[in-house]
Amino acid sequence: MKYSETELQTIEQLASLYMPATEIAISLGVPEMELKADINSVDHPARIAYLKGKISQKIEIRKQMAMLARVGSPAALEMSEKALLDMEDDE
Repeated sequence: MKYSETELQTIEQLASLYMPATEIAISLGVPEMELKADINSVDHPARIAYLKGKISQKIEIRKQMAMLARVGSPAALEMSEKALLDMEDDE
């Protein structure tokens, strides 16, 4: 499916608010299965918009986690260590 720039911005914005694909589709008034298929299609503009939204929040959470780890939060230190190991697994 081809999405307008406004729809792609909406996908990104709603994904950044942790909205699931089903609810994004309903919000946009597009077929649920079609949006889900597009989100799962490599290089599809809807996928890129959706992932950008998710990643923007992931970045903010990771910043907070790193800050808390630096001040000695045991849970944040543990999560930071796991995140570093995940990074190494992805290299």
